Amino acid sequence: MTKHFKTLRRSQWLLLISWLTCSLAGRAQDAPTYQTPPKALADLVTAPLTPTVSLSDKGDMMLILEQAAAPGIDELAQPEFKLAGLRLNPANNGPSRARYITGLRLKKVMDKEEKALTGLPATPLISFVQWSPDGSKIAFANSTDSRIDLYIADVATAAAQKVGSVALNATLGVPYHWVSDSKSLIVKTIPAGRGPAPVISAVPAGPTTQQNVGGQRGQAPTYQDLLKNPSDEKQFAYYTTAQVVRMGTDGSMTAIGEPGIIRSADPSPDGQYVMVQTVHTPFSYLVPVNRFPLRTAVFALSGSLVKTLNDGPLQESVPYSRDGAPTGPRDFEWRADMPATVYYTVAQDKGDPKVVADIRDKVFQLEAPFSASPKEIYAAQFRFENFTWGNGTTALATEQWWQSRKAITKIVNPTTWQTSVLFDRSYEDRYSNPGQPDTKHNQYGRDVLNLLPNDEILMLNVQGASPTGDRPFVSLLNLKTKKSTELWRSAAPYFERPVAVLDAVKKVILTTRETPEENPNYYVRNLKARIAPVQVTFFPHPYPQLKGIQKQQLRYKRTDGVELTATLYTPVGYTKEQGPLPTFLWAYPAEFKSKEAASQVSGSPYQFNRISYWGGAAFVTMGYAILDNASIPIVGEGDKEPNDTYVDQLVSSAKAAIDEGVRLGVVDSSRVGVGGHSYGAFMTANLLTHSNLFKAGIARSGAYNRTLTPFGFQNEQRSYWQAADVYNKMSPFMNADKMKTPLLLVHGEADNNTGTYPIQSERYYNALKGFGATTRLVFLPYESHGYTAKESLLHMLWEMSGWLDKYVKNPAPDGQVNKAGKVGGGKGK
Repeated sequence: MTKHFKTLRRSQWLLLISWLTCSLAGRAQDAPTYQTPPKALADLVTAPLTPTVSLSDKGDMMLILEQAAAPGIDELAQPEFKLAGLRLNPANNGPSRARYITGLRLKKVMDKEEKALTGLPATPLISFVQWSPDGSKIAFANSTDSRIDLYIADVATAAAQKVGSVALNATLGVPYHWVSDSKSLIVKTIPAGRGPAPVISAVPAGPTTQQNVGGQRGQAPTYQDLLKNPSDEKQFAYYTTAQVVRMGTDGSMTAIGEPGIIRSADPSPDGQYVMVQTVHTPFSYLVPVNRFPLRTAVFALSGSLVKTLNDGPLQESVPYSRDGAPTGPRDFEWRADMPATVYYTVAQDKGDPKVVADIRDKVFQLEAPFSASPKEIYAAQFRFENFTWGNGTTALATEQWWQSRKAITKIVNPTTWQTSVLFDRSYEDRYSNPGQPDTKHNQYGRDVLNLLPNDEILMLNVQGASPTGDRPFVSLLNLKTKKSTELWRSAAPYFERPVAVLDAVKKVILTTRETPEENPNYYVRNLKARIAPVQVTFFPHPYPQLKGIQKQQLRYKRTDGVELTATLYTPVGYTKEQGPLPTFLWAYPAEFKSKEAASQVSGSPYQFNRISYWGGAAFVTMGYAILDNASIPIVGEGDKEPNDTYVDQLVSSAKAAIDEGVRLGVVDSSRVGVGGHSYGAFMTANLLTHSNLFKAGIARSGAYNRTLTPFGFQNEQRSYWQAADVYNKMSPFMNADKMKTPLLLVHGEADNNTGTYPIQSERYYNALKGFGATTRLVFLPYESHGYTAKESLLHMLWEMSGWLDKYVKNPAPDGQVNKAGKVGGGKGK
């Protein structure tokens, strides 16, 4: 037994300790193995996933992608390297936690017949699916245990085959892009003769050191999976090094440049050049790879260097703010409407939002053959976001400023560079969102504005937020008059979203349509004709056994007048005559700069009842009323910061949701639980600490000690030293002595999300235990911030179901002892 204990991994020790602790508390039914929840919950994990769809540019062909089921824990247990913010599979040079496509089917949009692609591997693990610019081919990657291969399928025959003999390198993202001729691709491959991986000695050559000389500030977030020593640097360089090649669809290859740590390799729209971005030393132990020094160069398609555009330095001192930006040139892109023109952005305020400046960013462009001086083409009052290119006279430019939530969209003439404001709005004002402009592929296969006669464009809004709930719509926007005409809007009893424009002139679009009982399927709708849309996919209901679950959209106010919303789920067959139900509230707070924006209605009563295993709605199958996605707005108007009154607004919002449920006769106020994931977990711990509204809580993968995220967190822009009182009051860890309500803590052992590293739950559990709180800590082996293994998901639901049943559905009366030997004690603290 001693020998066995010595071989246990840290994750297994934590599970064992958790089990032993709970067993001593009276939970003898527990075992240090994965558990399965009641069948109704387990079925949500094992239900087949609905396929996704990819549309050809012409809108005539549809690719149906079958999604893989949740992987087994054995897959997550495979070797994984955590380097420079990346998680790599060292066996095949790809990401270690990919969710794959397991099948591909082609169909004409208006036909029912589907063709499964032939030539696929016996057990396909497909990713990075891309249509060729002319729509005649589809490229995709297939992963195996030892390599990633490139496949190309012919659309006409639905036949696929492997192309080339070299393996792809996907450690830094998408490993290939089509060239505009649709006959070749620019591919990142594993260099020939790379040799064996570096042998890492367990004996260090010396200490690992970092230093900051000269007082330079580097206020970095709490990134995870960073490089830690020279051995990490060697492994990072080995696995990320790639050779860029031009690969023909026949497998022929031409090398482009030398091997390097290739972050991206993107062909120019005309296919004559390739822009290659290469990471190089010095590496950092403070920031991830996207802040490492980056060289941007243009190569000819023949492989020779044309021009080095920029060699940016290590960016360790970017201001930690939503409005912060690196110094020097950044975000190099090809203009989609030109053969070979590069544009990029340069901050004019040193990237520091605290610097007063009339112009924050400037955009420059450089045309082939890249020998002239760059030309300034745009000056942004806020941070420049992007261009949506159109033609020689029309483009759209977008800029934003997070601190004020302002967004400006301008019409730009790319010949004269004159501009005029099209939209000037608060982007948190969802009611005024005009939607996204329709685009089409140009002669280069790049997306550009789909300009109609009279300078009109179609605008698609897939949310369609309105005072009556979400109602997606399509409108016609005239860029000359800047006036918009609504062509169509989703109407009861359906919830219908525009997905793509099939024919802009004839106003034919592709939508998804759903009702609470009918799962989403694709439809073709003619906006001119007053006829019913034509259904073109027939995906089955993912969990027909749950038909009949009832849903209601709630609208109510909290004490300060802010209007709130929530979705109320009740079990199949429930009526109010049966009396109020035990209730589970599930939420995620959001910050706003105005009460008006915080009060806007969200959601629709006509959306499909998606009873996912991931959120709170799953527990409607267990007889609970669910207050799902309850609004928890944290408002800070004007110069006020939202978090200055975080706790008060948090408690007020939760109380308002419960009170509304009680008013309806559905919620039993003496049996309410609360839960959330990530920032929702942080919310949960604070609600239990600072209110007596709940009988129990479930907090998954949260952060509880804000001194561990001292340079800001979530949307808090101030550092700990600027707002110590706020950090301390908002930290459940600092207030652990106030906790009197049972709390279940669940965390992925390999969480890599910024700020929510596993020690947050570990130390919070120890603090709660130290003050005698009823609590349980569950670490899920190999899981990251989101859990993926089937065993983990089933066990998570088992833990949550047991906790809710014990402390919410069947709580011990005040002052009495329940079966677990715990004394009941009111609704909260």
